[in-house]
Amino acid sequence: MTLAVRFHETGEPDVLKLEDVNVGQPGQGELKVRIEAIGLNRAEVMFRRGQYLEDPALPASIGYEGAATVVECGPGVSDYEAGEPVCIIPAFSMNDYGIYAEEAIVPDYAVVKRPEGLSPTEAASIWMQYLTVWGAIIDLGNLQAGQTILIPAASSSVGIAAIQIAKMLGALPVALTRTEAKKADLLKAGAAEVIVTETESIQTRVEAMTNGRGADMVFDPVGGPTLNDLADACAPHAQIFVYGALSTEATPFPLFQALAKGLSFRGYTLFEFIRNADKLAKAVAFIKNGLQHGALKPTIAKTFPLQEIVSAHRYMESNQQFGKVVVTV
Repeated sequence: MTLAVRFHETGEPDVLKLEDVNVGQPGQGELKVRIEAIGLNRAEVMFRRGQYLEDPALPASIGYEGAATVVECGPGVSDYEAGEPVCIIPAFSMNDYGIYAEEAIVPDYAVVKRPEGLSPTEAASIWMQYLTVWGAIIDLGNLQAGQTILIPAASSSVGIAAIQIAKMLGALPVALTRTEAKKADLLKAGAAEVIVTETESIQTRVEAMTNGRGADMVFDPVGGPTLNDLADACAPHAQIFVYGALSTEATPFPLFQALAKGLSFRGYTLFEFIRNADKLAKAVAFIKNGLQHGALKPTIAKTFPLQEIVSAHRYMESNQQFGKVVVTV
């Protein structure tokens, strides 16, 4: 038996319950791992609420990303051994696996060797954010040195990762944030410019910093009416990636901006490429190289013990955090 988090109904954070469950033995292509730290993600909040890409099969397990130690390898698993430190990456359905637990079964395609020099807390906070960014702005978007990228919700872990990766590429990351509260931290994190959207015009600021041309790319987890403002701030033939739905309002399509500028709009999640072994290997190599040379560095907002998983989810939904929320086990 192991202690694990499950929920029997969708809703607010207090639907999450710690329960004793039988973790079982790893099957073909699976590993049993001892979880050391868990990185929290908006996808898990939406899954808990019943607002995600798939409906939870109740009672549901939960959890995509973490740092762990291998306990046992199932048949067909030869790349890992007991006692080895690894990371769990978001490459599976939470209706099949979940890692909010002391021990868990995970598929081998969702396991990578842990980068050297990272604590379990750091190792639990890198893959969702950096893989998500890599797939959009590098693999699909081919962001180039000198180009300008707009990053809404930039104080999130994915937003900070986008700032870091854009800088690695020699691009100009422009962070968007609602208030002044996180502006200084975003500049410290590497943003070339910060636009405070409650008091500043996105289009005016972007045109001023690009000599009237506009932004070459947008990497947006919000959607909603602000998509019109982002399109207004784009250069001709810019690419707009929408990878989330943080806004509770409808997302209109900026038809006239799209027609006038020849804009490309792309819905995106990292699940498009995560099961492609070649692309995943390229992404992992890129991320490990960035970590090794210090260009990529995870930002930890706050940690909670597993017993406080409800408080951890409440904190994440408060939007107070700057960076990743991590749960220790």
